[in-house]
Amino acid sequence: MPKQSSPSPKQSVQVISRAISVLRALEGEPEGLSLGQIGERVGLARSTVQRIVEALRGEQFVIAASPTSGVRLGPALIRLAASASVEFDQITRPIIAALSQTLGETVDVSVLKGNMAVFTDQIQGSHRLRAVSAVGESFPLHCTANGKALLSVLPQAKAEQLLRGPLPPLTANTMTNRIELLRHIETCRRTGIAVDDEEHTEGISAIGAGFIDPIGRAVALSIPVPTTRFKGIRSKLGAPLLAARARIVETLGTSSRWPAA
Repeated sequence: MPKQSSPSPKQSVQVISRAISVLRALEGEPEGLSLGQIGERVGLARSTVQRIVEALRGEQFVIAASPTSGVRLGPALIRLAASASVEFDQITRPIIAALSQTLGETVDVSVLKGNMAVFTDQIQGSHRLRAVSAVGESFPLHCTANGKALLSVLPQAKAEQLLRGPLPPLTANTMTNRIELLRHIETCRRTGIAVDDEEHTEGISAIGAGFIDPIGRAVALSIPVPTTRFKGIRSKLGAPLLAARARIVETLGTSSRWPAA
């Protein structure tokens, strides 16, 4: 019987890339997807998707979505995410603490969950008058600096999908026109900086910057400031914020943008 040759390094990388694309297709799909639906989203033949899914199922990275058809993300990813989250916090906390100390302002870390930005960590500023929100609190994407920063690191199609619903006005400054907001997000992509100019809460403004962590989550750093002080220091916040993001991205070995398909 002829000996089978081992896959080349290029073939191995392609297999891993395809497996990752399948997992990403299932992100945000709690009801799961059929093999055909996955194939359409990732541009692969159904037979190829089936082989990848079977391998992922064997490691519990995907599980059956229903007794009859479809698959969804599995428990092995939850265990990996929990472990990665602890390590992520150990890396980011000293960096955001240094940023907060340098500026004297509150610094927040948020992640994208569904169609909301959720605070996962915070270092409070040293000023008596400061902006503070509870860790675990969720915020809309369309009118917050952290939300717009998260949208700016996602693929255009994903950002548009997350903005398809109503964009309620929370203040007189809230952008409720979807086209205008998408143009604003494109500016965020170019500059790396997102701004909340009293769009979520009157009296509070903020600046934010996003990146993608090693497990594929969209993450944002943001600096909320009472507007009375924000007006005078706004131009001084961007460079330190981007420098902190760069240190995190370099340490994690990740990206400030969603990887290209």
